Amino acid sequence: MTVDRWSDDAAYDRYIGRWSLVTAAAFVDWLDIAAGSSWVDVGCGTGSLIGIILERASPASVVGVDPSAAFVAAAADRYGGSLARFGVGSADAIPLDDDDGGARVVVSGLVLTFVPDVPAALAEARRVAGPGGTVAAYVWDYAGRMDLIRRFWDAAIALDPAAAELDEGRRFPLAHPDRLADAWRTAGLADVEVRPIDIPTRFIDLDDYWLPFTTDIGPAPGYASRLPDDRRALLREQLGATLPANADGSIDLIARAWAVRGTN
Repeated sequence: MTVDRWSDDAAYDRYIGRWSLVTAAAFVDWLDIAAGSSWVDVGCGTGSLIGIILERASPASVVGVDPSAAFVAAAADRYGGSLARFGVGSADAIPLDDDDGGARVVVSGLVLTFVPDVPAALAEARRVAGPGGTVAAYVWDYAGRMDLIRRFWDAAIALDPAAAELDEGRRFPLAHPDRLADAWRTAGLADVEVRPIDIPTRFIDLDDYWLPFTTDIGPAPGYASRLPDDRRALLREQLGATLPANADGSIDLIARAWAVRGTN
């Protein structure tokens, strides 16, 4: 069984956090929720999405929930205050009562593919959102244009076909617009919409791209960090040969997420 580690907020930010912040802003703007609404962020991580909600959505309150105590502590340190509070919890057991604040917007950023029981998580989101509430999420397009991860696995698999078993594009088939829409409709949500969010990601050079993969946060860095030194060096060399570098050595890629929303 594959176990993905998500417990180092600084490493996460270097790897995905710097891009997820921009994606979160596009997601919140697309939702266009009325000011004064109550929000719940399931799988809040280090708080990137909550920071954007506080900045752009004028919420009445925000509750962040995550199974990682380290991430919850980091998010609370950054964003905790009169409007935002945080707690440890899972997508299928959100620590909020049905009548705790009325109808809500329940969102999840870059988490749903890691949830073991998506139907149970959506049923729980509906319970917390209440009648007329919004349930929405976004996930990386692992099999398509989440280029920084897709390029990594393409290079890894070229050198080690067994790495395909760890490839998020293969492991997480839900990260597809049709499957997301089907999941939302099957859960009983109405007015379902799906759209892509494309974020330009510029790396100043190969090291800027590669260094986050030398931690063990998430599937791809976990794979790279566990390789013997010679095989890890070979993988870096393969990426240097296959990534689309500009004349100055910078690398321009796209990070695509699929966003979905529905009404309870």
